[in-house]
Amino acid sequence: MESPFKAEVLKGKVALITGGGSGIGFEISTQFGKHGASIAIMGRRKEVLDLAVSALHSQGIQAVGFEGDVRKQEDAKRVVESTFKHFGRLDILVNAAAGNFLVSAEDLSPNGFRTVMDIDSVGTFTMCHEALKYLKKGGPGRSSSGGGTILNISATLHYTASWYQIHVSAAKAAVDATTRNLALEWGTDYDIRVNGIAPGPISDTPGMSKLAPDEINSRSKDYMPLYKLGEKWDIAMSALYLASDAGKFINGTILIVDGGLWLSRPRHLPKEEVKQLSRAVEKRSRDKPIGVPTSKL
Repeated sequence: MESPFKAEVLKGKVALITGGGSGIGFEISTQFGKHGASIAIMGRRKEVLDLAVSALHSQGIQAVGFEGDVRKQEDAKRVVESTFKHFGRLDILVNAAAGNFLVSAEDLSPNGFRTVMDIDSVGTFTMCHEALKYLKKGGPGRSSSGGGTILNISATLHYTASWYQIHVSAAKAAVDATTRNLALEWGTDYDIRVNGIAPGPISDTPGMSKLAPDEINSRSKDYMPLYKLGEKWDIAMSALYLASDAGKFINGTILIVDGGLWLSRPRHLPKEEVKQLSRAVEKRSRDKPIGVPTSKL
């Protein structure tokens, strides 16, 4: 699809994207690069990083990959510093690294719960913590006129409740709380905007292949308000909006990008049956006015 943004909307910016070598993270890396940013990708698997960086280079995007685990503070510190040394500045941090798998609460071990919390919530804070001095107003490589921006990729699972994803629901709730608190503190102190994006089901991603088999996907489309799965492009465009000057007055917001799915439930009745039922109810009401005993009719 053609982007609605100008090609140079992020010109001169440097973005570090955790989990940027695959799925939603890679699409964000690609679109940020296409719109003028230089890209640093952080990931645990060298082969994935190498392929991603090569793909970005083939599109004329300045990109570099750094191996690292967001759960390890020393890795976070090294990758942030390496990004600064390579490009001379850091303007945007996108926390897209995540862990997930389906498991019932009774079968989930505390260690499994902790692993997802460490990647999603602790990892997000760790990356923010290590990036702060580069993102804040007047930080290395930045002018004193303004701060950088942080985007945390969240989810909608914890807005109600989700089957077999208690660990991810807890982790993403923590990510959202972190986003709002950092937006308050760092927005006030350092002019850093901190926002989140909560994707719904996105087609052709590792998460969908693991968490939603095809037969579940086909059934879920029956009650999705826009009747379709989202695309990685949708999330990347939302990220561009929040990271660019178009979103310069947005701070502490979790942008839900799911076509309204989190609001929806399966239909109890087909639409035609609802019409028939309504007619029947109206007819009964006309035949027997509400509040009037039958003996009085």
